[in-house]
Amino acid sequence: MLSGNEFAKLADKVIEKHPEAFEAMLEFERTKKLPRLQYKERVNFTIDFDLFKKFRNYCRTKGVKMSNEIEKLIRKDID
Repeated sequence: MLSGNEFAKLADKVIEKHPEAFEAMLEFERTKKLPRLQYKERVNFTIDFDLFKKFRNYCRTKGVKMSNEIEKLIRKDID
């Protein structure tokens, strides 16, 4: 079991690493509603029609959302 001082140090590290989660907890305390921690933006892209059809069929076959797959591919490319 952590002592009070150890717990406070650990809490400080968590708050430093994930300030958005701490802000969400404060907002919940104030409003009794939990805010969304992750926001998404609707965007439009123009891509080759045949590529789009293949990608849509791929996502249907795999049972995944196209937007989630696009996010995953973008993250992979950026990282």
